[in-house]
Amino acid sequence: MRPVGSKYLLEEPLGRGATGTVWRARQRETAGAEAAVPGQPGETVAIKVLKEELAGDADIVMRFLRERSVLLRLTHPNIVRVRDLVVEGELLALVMDLVEGPDLHRYLRENGPLTPVAAALLTAQIADALGASHADGVVHRDLKPANVLLKQQGDELHPMLTDFGIARLADSPGLTRTQEFVGTPAYIAPESAEGRPQTSAVDIYGAGILLYELVTGRPPFAGASALEVLHQHLSAEPRRPSTVPDPLWTVIERCLRKNPDERPSAENLARGLRVVAQGIGVHANSAQIAAAENVGALLAPDPTPAQVPGVPGASDPTQVLPQNPNGAYDPNAATSVLPQTGPPPGAADPTAVMPPVPPGQSGGPEDPHPWQNQLRAARDRNEQTQVQYLDPGEDPLRRRPQRQVARPQQPPQRQPQPQPGPGYGYPQQQPQPQQYAPPPERQRRRQPQPPQRYAPPPEPQRPAREPRQPRQRGANPMRIPGLGCLKGCLFTLLILFVASWLIWELSPLQDWIGAGKGYWEQLSDWFGSITGWIEDLGGPSDPTN
Repeated sequence: MRPVGSKYLLEEPLGRGATGTVWRARQRETAGAEAAVPGQPGETVAIKVLKEELAGDADIVMRFLRERSVLLRLTHPNIVRVRDLVVEGELLALVMDLVEGPDLHRYLRENGPLTPVAAALLTAQIADALGASHADGVVHRDLKPANVLLKQQGDELHPMLTDFGIARLADSPGLTRTQEFVGTPAYIAPESAEGRPQTSAVDIYGAGILLYELVTGRPPFAGASALEVLHQHLSAEPRRPSTVPDPLWTVIERCLRKNPDERPSAENLARGLRVVAQGIGVHANSAQIAAAENVGALLAPDPTPAQVPGVPGASDPTQVLPQNPNGAYDPNAATSVLPQTGPPPGAADPTAVMPPVPPGQSGGPEDPHPWQNQLRAARDRNEQTQVQYLDPGEDPLRRRPQRQVARPQQPPQRQPQPQPGPGYGYPQQQPQPQQYAPPPERQRRRQPQPPQRYAPPPEPQRPAREPRQPRQRGANPMRIPGLGCLKGCLFTLLILFVASWLIWELSPLQDWIGAGKGYWEQLSDWFGSITGWIEDLGGPSDPTN
């Protein structure tokens, strides 16, 4: 268990939302006169503890305190009553009546959509609660099924609207940095999505989406991202389901108009929904059916809609703090004036007065103060920084390093050796007195010198290259790999073909093949023919000689 203030004790969490956590709590003692409902010790209540980033913002705490009286006096049978507000350190909490029952979002998820008659009657009660709050100047701005609690009363479900003022508290610089608007994307009005001035018509738009979801089980606009849903709210029209009767669709279509001036007021919406519920029932007579078909004539817009404070176009009246001794609120009381804590009128500002002049250094009224002279002298001693444009090409930090040309080394010069004089040693040299140049006279005020520029190093002289001969392009401009080897093979095959043809035509190869002689036989015949020819050249031999 965790105490909240001195009068309440948290027991268990009931649910968590975007702005805080709802706890089941028990009252330890009777609340004081500042609470709307004193309560009794041991009584069970519901306490919504707001998030720490809300409680730690001073603007939200001040707004919380300013709207305290508005939230405490907002009572209606279909509104969850706020009993007390607790501000303690970094804790900000609303004490409310405990409603035993599920919220409308959970009920739809478990039981499915309602019949058109039941949806019209339930939304009519919510419209009654909105009419009461709008008459008191309070706009809910976050109407959705999760903010409607269903109180069990016998066999009937009594809707109770909760979280009044939470959207107003959340609409602060400390929280709107992370979300562009206050509300849920599926139930947000077009003017809220665009940041235009908001009125009580934003609640009527939310009531139309809630009525659509009661009869279909889902909101009219859905998408993969919040941005896509907002775009549909601004430009798309809702699709009519086949199960929605014509009179009920007339009410839904009028509530979901893009122009807030064309939406009905909360009172006219409740009256029109009850007429529709009577005309679409199974026991409706002809007069009730005719009235339901002409429901559009009952849905007149609100001539003076309630403005949403804190947005462009709305006025946030100044709340007067209690001035009576008994602490009662007086709306006609004068605005409190904070006491003056500074020096009296006409007195010098102590933060702008110079220190007194030391004795013996008095001057005229127009002369500068001695301390001013010392400050000026200290500034004059420091060299002033000169700001001047520097070409990026001359910047030594951005210039690319250049390769320095190697310079020929100079041979080391020998120091002249003293000539030996008469005798065994060197003559003694008389030391010359060292002369110092007189220091220049220090100027009283140094003139600003121009910034020093860095000259780029000279480019090294490179030998001029001879012009390269233009490259002759070959027959293979595409440089196909292996094409040279292929050409060599083809050329070799061509030579072999020509050589074989010449051998066939000019040699007796054809005769050899025709006679059937082999290679060695033909060689033997050639050898015998050559031998006989040589013998014939030698002539016949004479045996008698």
